[in-house]
Amino acid sequence: MRKLLAILVCKALRFVGKLVGKGSSLPGKYALKLCPDILRRVELPQHIIAVTGSNGKTSTVEMIAAILRAGGKTVVYNEEGSNQIEGVATLVLSHATLSGRVRADVLLIESDERYAARSFKFFHPTEFVITNLYRDQLTRNGHPEWVYDAILPAIHPETKLILNADDPLSACFARSGNAVKWFGLEKCSVSQDAPSGVYHDGAHCPVCRAPMVYDFAHYNHIGAYRCTACGHARPTPDYAATAVDLDGGTLTLDGDVTVQLAFRSIYNVYNILAAYTACLECGVAAETAAETISGYVLKNGRVQTFRLGGHHGTLLTSKHENSIAYDTNLRYVASAKEACTVLVIVDAVSRKYFTSETSWLWDIDFDLLAAPHVKQVILSGAYSNDLAQRFSYSAVENWIVTPDIAAAAAQLKDGCIGELYVVTCFSDRDKLLAHVEKEG
Repeated sequence: MRKLLAILVCKALRFVGKLVGKGSSLPGKYALKLCPDILRRVELPQHIIAVTGSNGKTSTVEMIAAILRAGGKTVVYNEEGSNQIEGVATLVLSHATLSGRVRADVLLIESDERYAARSFKFFHPTEFVITNLYRDQLTRNGHPEWVYDAILPAIHPETKLILNADDPLSACFARSGNAVKWFGLEKCSVSQDAPSGVYHDGAHCPVCRAPMVYDFAHYNHIGAYRCTACGHARPTPDYAATAVDLDGGTLTLDGDVTVQLAFRSIYNVYNILAAYTACLECGVAAETAAETISGYVLKNGRVQTFRLGGHHGTLLTSKHENSIAYDTNLRYVASAKEACTVLVIVDAVSRKYFTSETSWLWDIDFDLLAAPHVKQVILSGAYSNDLAQRFSYSAVENWIVTPDIAAAAAQLKDGCIGELYVVTCFSDRDKLLAHVEKEG
């Protein structure tokens, strides 16, 4: 009776929530109060794919869903991104029959890395994708090794792991003894001889703390690493990106599958790799996967184009409190060929909690904007003075502070030089989009 009541309450609250535009976690919260082990009592699909990690979860999940559906599979996933146990319960129960059977071929779950163990207490993924682990939300998550320890209890012995071969910390999950499929990027046109960034999290082995050496790196500490003592090293990928041409917008997978890149970023390459690997492991043909993600434009708003006055703009969403997310988008701007203006907005540090902690700004490689084609940089938002303090220690000279976002938009309407790039977070993007004309 409690099982039936929990399902009914979840469905009813979900219906009301959709009408008012809210309620992706609340229905699950009440269902769990009525029946705490409801997720153990439902009948789940044959494939349960979970995706977690510091960055790329939402984008990877969206691409996995698109590929699986193109392959003829019925997929349910948490499209609104509510990725803790309450959101997972809402997803499962709102797609279940009254008897508790989830009507899908695949249950696809974006899981908050910190709460994965709680989400998978009563069931376990058949495939578990871990995109990467690195410094992210210091106030909430501490350090990457702490997040690693938080995820570890969520891994069931029967779960197949899909791991980033190029991330030295994520690769440690293979030590659990689970079956593993690796994805990675071989040395290519974007590779560097050594890790980049203002810090080096890959300097020491996560297993034994001995010095690590790199044969090459793709960004920050992600690349081909080798421990000088214990032998912890990059494994050979089962699924590899064998060539990347960011200028031409093409990606080659496994030597013979070509994908057209809608967003020409090294980070997008890794999201594609993770999605491609997961889908092929679920039986989708490589050609179907490649066809689906060629030119694929994400619907989650990570990248948006707009017009401001007579100027074309691109919004690059960077997760606040995550320096590598910023570095990746700044690197994208730095690689552009045309003259441009960059607007950096930090108006609210987090959507989930209040903090004025901005030490993470010092981990971002803002020197990437010290390029001839970057004609001006505008710093805006409530934390624009914190940004200004950070920029005063950078190699960038052509920056100004305009704290009010509306005023910055008005200023750029007439005074933008070339292409406009806006780097900000989900918390702040709509504060800019309210003053522009969106495209697409």
